[in-house]
Amino acid sequence: MNAVKKPSVLVCVTGQYDCDRLIEAGFERAAAEDMALHVFCVHTPTNDLTNFSDELEYLYRTAKELGADMTVSFSHNAPGSAADFAHKVNAKYLITGVPDERPNGFVLTLHKLLPRMQITMVTKEGDRLLYSLDATDRAFA
Repeated sequence: MNAVKKPSVLVCVTGQYDCDRLIEAGFERAAAEDMALHVFCVHTPTNDLTNFSDELEYLYRTAKELGADMTVSFSHNAPGSAADFAHKVNAKYLITGVPDERPNGFVLTLHKLLPRMQITMVTKEGDRLLYSLDATDRAFA
């Protein structure tokens, strides 16, 4: 019999130093909700990790300092990989950066794959303004 995993907050990051703000926002949500914290990074498959290895190491240390695990995955389908991982870790909330303007961008596609998941987007500004999509939000549906 499979035990139900503790509900969690999933933070999706890219290989950029400033994604630490996303991990910190995820930590705050996880602590407030008494949930586990997971950090997920997905990149296009590559044989050369040197372009972002320092950034990933920094984000890994940040995640560990805040009690989270960090998983790095390589896929040509980033939203699909993130949605699969969200199911695997029993994520109830997802935190990411503010999406770009492409119609098939990461957050838009993820919202379609996980329509009942609340997705919180954290801006790059110092005030850490938050935007959320939940199951009732049709702006991205």
